[in-house]
Amino acid sequence: MTQDFEIAVFEGDGIGPEITSPTVALLERLAGASNSYALRFTPAPAGARHYAETGESLPQASMDIARRADAILLSAMGLPDVRYADGTEISPQIDLRKALTLFAGVRPVRVRVGQHTPLDLPPGREIDFVLIRESTEGLFHTQGRGKVTKDAARETLLITRDISEKLFRFAFDMARARKAAGRGPGIVTCVDKANVFRAFAFFREIFDAEAARNLDLGATHAYVDATALWMVQKPWEFDVMVTENMFGDILSDLGAGLM
Repeated sequence: MTQDFEIAVFEGDGIGPEITSPTVALLERLAGASNSYALRFTPAPAGARHYAETGESLPQASMDIARRADAILLSAMGLPDVRYADGTEISPQIDLRKALTLFAGVRPVRVRVGQHTPLDLPPGREIDFVLIRESTEGLFHTQGRGKVTKDAARETLLITRDISEKLFRFAFDMARARKAAGRGPGIVTCVDKANVFRAFAFFREIFDAEAARNLDLGATHAYVDATALWMVQKPWEFDVMVTENMFGDILSDLGAGLM
């Protein structure tokens, strides 16, 4: 029996449409060669270009498509010269993550022996780790709702037990799967700033509770500033890293730069 899946397609802005078109074509070829599944692609207009043309960055109709779809194919979103009245860029991908509770952003980083990298890796060393970025709260909690006065601006970081527990379960499950596949030693590193902020001490406390339920795996901690250093100095030592939204936003770009 053939399973039918609907894919919501957000082609995005800038290079987005250019790379979405061949991606959809490739997926259509793969589905066409299979007797077990079929794919239906439904365009979902959104983004900076759509905002400039219509005044809406994420129409309700596109959100409805995303909610009913089996998966979302989302490309680059935003243009630096198209902004809201408050000066921030158009970023409906963030709205989607929050509305659909897409709390775990998985960012794999892999460099095989002989593959080009800006790093001068020791002979025989490879990089193979996964950064998991919490994607619904953290410092992005008040995105679009920060308080600004003539003399000050304020954004609020939010870390909840509910999302953090789900996030850490996901991270340990991934470490276990990677270990079983021979891809890593089965170690999860919590990246935070618990030495300074009470919110991150709370984050770490929830991580440690989940680690205690996964004694077949290793668990470590690292401050975010030290992590940025070690990702350049010794990235091969990481397996699975899990962190808050803003930290993950920054570190995932560093990870991309290693490849």
